[in-house]
Amino acid sequence: MIDIMEALEDAVSWARHAGKIQNGSLGSKDIKVTTKSSEIDLVTIIDKECERYIMDSISSKYPEHGILSEESGESIKKSDFRWIIDPLDGTTNYAHGLPVYAVSIALEHNGSTVLGVVYEPYLDEMFWAVRGMGAFMNGASVSVANYEGMKKSLLATGFPYSDSELLSSNIEYFSHFLRKSRGIRRFGSAAYDLCCVACGRLSGYWELGLSLWDIAAGKLIVEEAGGKVETIEGKGAESIVAGCAEICSEILSEIAKIDSER
Repeated sequence: MIDIMEALEDAVSWARHAGKIQNGSLGSKDIKVTTKSSEIDLVTIIDKECERYIMDSISSKYPEHGILSEESGESIKKSDFRWIIDPLDGTTNYAHGLPVYAVSIALEHNGSTVLGVVYEPYLDEMFWAVRGMGAFMNGASVSVANYEGMKKSLLATGFPYSDSELLSSNIEYFSHFLRKSRGIRRFGSAAYDLCCVACGRLSGYWELGLSLWDIAAGKLIVEEAGGKVETIEGKGAESIVAGCAEICSEILSEIAKIDSER
């Protein structure tokens, strides 16, 4: 077994260092950008540099642990522990010099996330949670917003890069909730969206077609902030809704209604 608080300190340190790398090159015209699953699914040399730094740091400190990371896939080892990394969540923002991006690091033990760290470097906002200990931003405890009805709720979402069916569905959901809520934001970083739910800035959030590395850390942070993260039925394991129990229930109900009428 490991010292979970020591592991937290490690993850926070790694996230800060990766964030320093990112901030140092933000807006540079020399950043090499390539594509992955589609022309709009970007990866930069900074993604890869930060990933290599975090993976090397994990391998040095916890050589027996497995690692799942966005750019390199999975390093499978016979261990009860697995680190899940998104070294730069919000690459499209970053590649355009838009300062909304995050480093996401989570640790699983026997398939359950026990530690989550999300760092927004430009704003210097460090979010973290350890299972059973609550959620924090820059050392202060945070909690999800109380439910005041959909009309008073500020929501957020995001759109998939390459799944046209999910994209069409979410455009329909977006139009529906835009009329029912106080507004909808699209920040471009699922990890940061979840943290904004955790600290009550957003009442609720939904998104389709995410990956585990996008949400592993943020999901725990929302849960430890008193919220829920639930799967949207029929849209894949990483299609989620987040917020307090009441807003999650209402969003899921409305989505089911839209799907049934299609």
